[in-house]
Amino acid sequence: MKTVSTAEAWTGTADCRNCAIRQSVLFARLDEPDFDAIHRQIDQYTFSPGSIVYSQDDAADAIFTIRTGLVKLTQYLPDGTQRIVRLLQSTDVIGLEALMLDRYEHAATALHTTEVCRIPSSVVRELLQRKPQLFNDLMARWHRAVSDCDRVITELSTGPARARVVRLLLWLAERKGDRQCDLFSREDLGALLGLTTETVSRTMAELKRQGWITEPRINLIVCDIDRLRAALG
Repeated sequence: MKTVSTAEAWTGTADCRNCAIRQSVLFARLDEPDFDAIHRQIDQYTFSPGSIVYSQDDAADAIFTIRTGLVKLTQYLPDGTQRIVRLLQSTDVIGLEALMLDRYEHAATALHTTEVCRIPSSVVRELLQRKPQLFNDLMARWHRAVSDCDRVITELSTGPARARVVRLLLWLAERKGDRQCDLFSREDLGALLGLTTETVSRTMAELKRQGWITEPRINLIVCDIDRLRAALG
């Protein structure tokens, strides 16, 4: 855990000028006194790949803003099966249900080395009391989360295997604003797309052979965006 002083955070030293907290819609409208009040109760953590940020059914007492990295949200069914329901990246917020529920609905796991800031849900509730205009910003976060879930269902969980993989690559590249995207294990890709690990591996190999993607290092994918979009028709 790392604590950054309020002065460092507000002035932008200690890399806080571009921090997800400063740029997040939840906090972008704060003036310095409000920022000071909330900052003193924020803790910063770094999770290595595979580390659990929180588990499904854990007591929900905080929300987390992702500074850097990639996090998967997984839901476990009573029979033990699991499904990745969402991927979240820098500036995204996880654990929003902590503002309404007493238990987390998913397990949050870091897929890459991930930095997060933990904000107690009580702090956010108090902030909303003092700054009611932030409610609309919070609702925008909820809407984005719902839209991402809809996209997983409609685009990443239906259709032929190649179309699912291509849509995921385009989505990740779009979120990063680049031709590159950082992937993760083939097992996790299968759990997200509703495909077997073998099918995902075979599809990725086919896209490489066709020259639509390259992989200069493990899990770093460079996409030919135009050809991938054309492949979807």
